Amino acid sequence: MTIRPEFKRSDVESDAFERKLRRAEVHTVEVAIADTYGHLRGKRFPVDHFLRSVATGGCHIADAIYIFDLHNDLVDSPYINMAKGFLDTHLVPDLETLRTFSHRPGYALVFADSLDPSHQPHPIAPRTVLQRQIDRCEALGYSPVVATEMEFYLCEHDWSHVQRHIQYSSLTDRGDLECVLWEMRTAMVDAGIPVESSNPEYGPGQIEINVAHADAMTAADNTALYKSIVKEVAASAGLRATFMPKPWTDPSGSGMHVHTSLSAVGPAGAGNAFGPSQDLPNEVMSQWLGGLLRHAGALSLLGSPTPNGYKRVRPYTFAPTHAHWGLDNRSVMCRCTVGAGGANRVEYRAPGADANPYLMIAGLLAAGADGLERSADPGPMSVGDKYDDPADAPRLPADAAAGIAAYESSALADALGQEFSTNYVLMAKAELNTFTEAGCDPLGDDIAEWERDRYLEFA
Repeated sequence: MTIRPEFKRSDVESDAFERKLRRAEVHTVEVAIADTYGHLRGKRFPVDHFLRSVATGGCHIADAIYIFDLHNDLVDSPYINMAKGFLDTHLVPDLETLRTFSHRPGYALVFADSLDPSHQPHPIAPRTVLQRQIDRCEALGYSPVVATEMEFYLCEHDWSHVQRHIQYSSLTDRGDLECVLWEMRTAMVDAGIPVESSNPEYGPGQIEINVAHADAMTAADNTALYKSIVKEVAASAGLRATFMPKPWTDPSGSGMHVHTSLSAVGPAGAGNAFGPSQDLPNEVMSQWLGGLLRHAGALSLLGSPTPNGYKRVRPYTFAPTHAHWGLDNRSVMCRCTVGAGGANRVEYRAPGADANPYLMIAGLLAAGADGLERSADPGPMSVGDKYDDPADAPRLPADAAAGIAAYESSALADALGQEFSTNYVLMAKAELNTFTEAGCDPLGDDIAEWERDRYLEFA
């Protein structure tokens, strides 16, 4: 993995960074990292102290954040525990990730890399896990390009629905909510997140805001920040937003569709390596696709980190139930865009909205890279209603125990690192135990009130 030179930024870079902060009249800088569930954590610094000390010297935070569950209870881990002293992880701010906020004037944020006590990239930190897979793709001659589509529910302050009916993509229904959505879009754009569109989705009060593609790390940063901004703006309007994947039994669940493509780098040239695909995926796109299909079972644990997420995986929910691929078909897991030149891509439709974007993207890159390395064959294209006729496509895990079993000891787990994968599985098992001890059924379709109490606010 590439390690950024620590504390060796040029005077020119530091001066340019300070000018940006001063022009934006920033008084507080947030240093942010994502925990294992994708929640942004970190510290806030007065701008002068940040410039004087933190920008060049970094800061610290307890590594316990990597074993927090959604309610900050500590999960037993062989790597992070009281016997080891719950060590500090050293945060190195990446000044190139600077974001300033219009919805919170005077505040700015930079993402940070996390180092262990030996000043090596922390093996359990989500940014580390993702960076290693970016490096793997680049070693194959490709820079991964990623976009995420996020769905969420906008709710009243008591978590009741803001509307009782569905009006998919309506431009007239509940027009009064548009002022809140406009504030969300504006806040994202001003924070450097390139919003393309928004629309009501197929649930009462369900919303999707679409964001343009970026390099893989920036896409993950954007997605994590997107979720924070949506929640902050909703709260400022007296509302609430949730990314819980299945909040209610009947209405649609919320997903995170992840679009991937590869930009060729090096002497071979530049441009989308999937671009030559016309009627069908070309060789590079096919091999990438083959890797995603091969590892789909293990990927489900990254896409559904809690037992609630698997309750999306049901027929006719627009969430895939089997590992198959097709073209413009919303019943398949991998929906491929071909014939669009530079816009050709693979849309992976399985993850829930609560998936950690760093880890989900890392898993997809690891799976795709494996496909390239093995010259994987994706098999025949699926057509028609794949809920009605999945043919011989492998079934995706439909509950948390099956998801854990598919990931544990898998090739994908090995690719993402022993320490990370061991820790992640332990956290998933602990969450499943908490879920079942509360009397919830991980196999059933009904959503218990306990699930909403646990996940609505923090997913």
